[in-house]
Amino acid sequence: MPREHDSNLVALPEVAGKLITPRAPAVARVVGNETCTYGKSNAWVRDIAVDVSGTKLAGNFRVGQSFGVIPPGTDEDGKPHKVRLYSIASPDTGEDGQGNVVCTPVKRTIGEFDPLLAGKRRAHRGMFMGVCSNYLCGLEVGDEVRITGPAGKRFLLPADTERHDYVFFATGTGIAPYRGMVMQLLKGPNGPTRRDVWLIAGAPYTSDLLYHEFLLEFEREFDNFHYLQAISREPQAPGQTRGTYVDGLIVSELERLQPVLARPSTLLYLCGVAGMQFGIWRRLALLGLLDGYALPRRGIDETAPAEWTSAQMRRGLKATPRCMLEVY
Repeated sequence: MPREHDSNLVALPEVAGKLITPRAPAVARVVGNETCTYGKSNAWVRDIAVDVSGTKLAGNFRVGQSFGVIPPGTDEDGKPHKVRLYSIASPDTGEDGQGNVVCTPVKRTIGEFDPLLAGKRRAHRGMFMGVCSNYLCGLEVGDEVRITGPAGKRFLLPADTERHDYVFFATGTGIAPYRGMVMQLLKGPNGPTRRDVWLIAGAPYTSDLLYHEFLLEFEREFDNFHYLQAISREPQAPGQTRGTYVDGLIVSELERLQPVLARPSTLLYLCGVAGMQFGIWRRLALLGLLDGYALPRRGIDETAPAEWTSAQMRRGLKATPRCMLEVY
């Protein structure tokens, strides 16, 4: 049975959770490992597909949930590596239509230790490689991987998808759940939806866009699917001296976005780097469109939206049931 959420009446489906735990992980098999950026990019992101058939995850996940991966080996303290969660980028029926294959975009993590923030074992400079991301990106088809899940019960499509319109905002690998949601809404068992579906994807450079050609093909096929790109480090029009962030597209595309954002039926989804929600909320407030997506508290309504800081919004705004938030 669906859950009813306060006066906004957004009913989410009941979903399974923690069917496979880190104490007793299941074994899945890699069936795909492909680059999913748009051309040559300095961001190494690969679409990893795993066959989960024969495990409790098979047929028991919903798009918007995550699954866990436990990399082999131990950490610097000699303890087994902990589970890392990855967003499922597949529809409810999986990549195979039977709920047996799930995929996720994985970005290789490469960075430098900060001795000012590091613990006693890392009081030095040097490079580090993300343990799980590089492990996954290095796997070959046929390799086994230990998995857990599913996880998550809030960042979901509603139980009745035809009651709502959708505006998805993504940065980087935050586009993962939207790939599956777009597939679910437009090519799923109950599709194609008649409602409006908007996807606004942000990336530093055009070459960093994930699943770009895949999404362009959907836009060509379905008149009610609209795919916009916000490129932050490349001017996108003659005369521009800098790029655009996802919240900036709300202004440049206001004529098209305002009608759907103003509808009581619209659900707003925000997924990506932590803090992205603040720029979007501020922009919506300035345009008089925030009502229904975030509620003011702790006196923030006494300050003009143009002056809101991230700290003020963190304390003073609360997402409503019509705003699904997944930032990291």
